[in-house]
Amino acid sequence: MQRKNSLLKRSISKKALHRDAMAMVMAISVLVIIGTILALSLSLTNKTVKKSNDLYLYEQAAILSHSAAEYVMLKISKVAPCSLDKLNFSYNNMYDINATMQYISVAGSSCETNAQADGTNLASTTYPDSNGTVILDISITSQANVAPEPIRYFRRTIQKL
Repeated sequence: MQRKNSLLKRSISKKALHRDAMAMVMAISVLVIIGTILALSLSLTNKTVKKSNDLYLYEQAAILSHSAAEYVMLKISKVAPCSLDKLNFSYNNMYDINATMQYISVAGSSCETNAQADGTNLASTTYPDSNGTVILDISITSQANVAPEPIRYFRRTIQKL
C-alpha cells in the first residue's frame, strides 16, 4: 500500500506558495508596526519621567525661596540695622541660596548709604512710611549632583523690617 499524502514528497502549488509568502510579509509588517509603537512609547515615558523630575525640583526651589526669605528676615533682625547686605548658604547639599539685600529708607537715616538699587537713589524717591523696608533678591541654584541640567529660581520681594 502506498500513501498518497506523504510528507516527504509533498508538492506545493503556486497558490499555496503565494499564500505563505503573503502571510510572511504581513507578519513582518505587524512586527515592524508593533516595534515602532513600543519605541515611541518608551521615548515618551523617558521624556515624561525627566519632565516630572524637573518640575518637582523647580517647585521645591520655589518653596525653598519662601523659607529662605523668612530665614533672611530672621538674620536681619538679629544684626544692626542695614549692616547685612549679602547672605549665602546651602540647603541639604542640594541647593545653593544667595540672598542680597537693598534697604529703602528716608534721607538722614542710618540706612542712607545702602539706599541705592539699580543705580537709583531710593532715599530721595520714598516717603517716611517706607522707612525700614528691604528689597530681597533670592537666587536658588541646584548643585551639580542634583540634576543633569541646573535648576535656577529667582525671587524678588519687598519686606518691612
